[in-house]
Amino acid sequence: MAQNKNIAVVLSGCGVYDGSEISEAVLTLLHISRAKAEAACLAPNIPQRDVTNHLAGGRCEGEIRNVLVEAARIARGKIKDIAHADPQDYHAAIFPGGYGAAKNLSNFASLGAKCEVQPAVHKFITSMHAAGKPLGFICISPALAARALGEFKPLLTIGNDATTAQTLTELGATHISSAVDEICIDETNKIVSTPAYMIEGAQLADISLGIEKLVKAVIKLIPKNGK
Repeated sequence: MAQNKNIAVVLSGCGVYDGSEISEAVLTLLHISRAKAEAACLAPNIPQRDVTNHLAGGRCEGEIRNVLVEAARIARGKIKDIAHADPQDYHAAIFPGGYGAAKNLSNFASLGAKCEVQPAVHKFITSMHAAGKPLGFICISPALAARALGEFKPLLTIGNDATTAQTLTELGATHISSAVDEICIDETNKIVSTPAYMIEGAQLADISLGIEKLVKAVIKLIPKNGK
C-alpha cells in the first residue's frame, strides 16, 4: 500500500533549539523509508529567528542563518523551498518538531495563542488539508495545525504539558493527552500527532516507536486511489 507514496517532510532548520529536532527528523525519514514510501524534504527559504549555540547554550549574537540552507544539512542537500512546492505532488506531509517549528515555521514560541504560521507553510498545510491529504505533526509542531486548521477543531496531542495543551485549545484544537510512544489520530481531518520530546525525559527508543506509528497511520490515511 505504501509503495510509491510521496511524503513531504517539512523541516525548520537544523538543531533542536533553533531548527528541526534532528533525531525526530531522521527518525521520520527512516520510518518513511522502512514503509517503502519516498520522503521529499521541504523548508521555507527565510532567515532563522535566531541562532543558538547548542554546546554552550544561549544565542549566537549577530549570526544569521537561513532555514532552507540549514535544513539541507539533514536532507543531504536534497530539499526544496516550500513556497515552490505543489501539494498535488505529495500524498501526505509530516512535520518533525524542534523549536524551529515554533520559531521559524511559526511564531508560536513568542506569541502563543496569538501566533501566526509562516505564510508559505500555512498555505501548504491548508492546501493539503483541503485536498484531503493526511498530515502528521510531531513534538511541538501540532501547534502549526492548531493555528492553521483551528476552524476545523482538530484532535491533537503534544503529550501531557498542561500549559501548551491549553494554548492549543485556545487556538481551536481539542487536546488528547498521550504517552511518548502513542499517537493521536483525527480521522475526520486526517491528522496524526505524537509527542516525542515534548514528554520530559523521553527516551529515543520510545520516540522512535511513536514516530513509526505516526508514519504508518499517515500512510494508512492516504486514499487507496492515490493523490
